[in-house]
Amino acid sequence: MLDTHGRKYVEPIIESVANGFINRNISANKVTVLAFVLGISSGIWMLMGAPLIATAVLWISGLLDAVDGAIARKTGTSSSWGALMDITFDRIVELSVIISLAVLYPQARLVLIMLTGSIIISMTVFLTVGALSKNTKNKAFYYQAGLAERTEGFIMSSLMMLFSNHIIIITIVYFLAILFTAGQRLKEAYELLKN
Repeated sequence: MLDTHGRKYVEPIIESVANGFINRNISANKVTVLAFVLGISSGIWMLMGAPLIATAVLWISGLLDAVDGAIARKTGTSSSWGALMDITFDRIVELSVIISLAVLYPQARLVLIMLTGSIIISMTVFLTVGALSKNTKNKAFYYQAGLAERTEGFIMSSLMMLFSNHIIIITIVYFLAILFTAGQRLKEAYELLKN
């Protein structure tokens, strides 16, 4: 939801950072890899007992995750490989956070497994619709908006890391938001694909 409706407010920051990388001849794919490394370090920082650092690097990773696409569009270097890396790395970053939390908080493992399952379901719908639909947007494939998009994921992951004494309830809320999003996407998919 925030990615779809709030991006216009952060677009100047994304564009400015993208221009900085372009001026230094740093490619979109290199920024994707940098975002990935920072993102997975979030889980490592969490395991090291540094939730504030874990949260900070997660958000920097998220900014770079938006910047890489802006660089690719501005330089005319958008590619299917870049889109594949972006989507795959995003899921690995999410897993890094979830696994670190599962290691640290065994009492939350069941809800963390449920959360992981909901992400798989929602992403399966998202990617299948993207593959089967005509792309009319400024993305590598058809993009389905929903209640829980990438930014909401960062917010919920941050809450899980920073307020771990409430990890079970936060994870359940996150799980329900993703399941709701999967339902939204299935409903939209039915309308798009029924003909």
